[in-house]
Amino acid sequence: MSATSEIICPYCNYQTIEKLPTAYCVIAYDCKSCGKTINPKEEDCCVYCSYGSHKCPSKQ
Repeated sequence: MSATSEIICPYCNYQTIEKLPTAYCVIAYDCKSCGKTINPKEEDCCVYCSYGSHKCPSKQ
């Protein structure tokens, strides 16, 4: 299981590596480049499942 995931902003394509949380799902993430709030796609449980290089721990 991966402990990190690279999030790619769907608005500006900024990429950053973040540590995956193990105790909760991330349903909102503020892009460090453009400042827009990223929310998961309707079919996903969290931002990492929608826009990360690795899904959240509960889906890995």
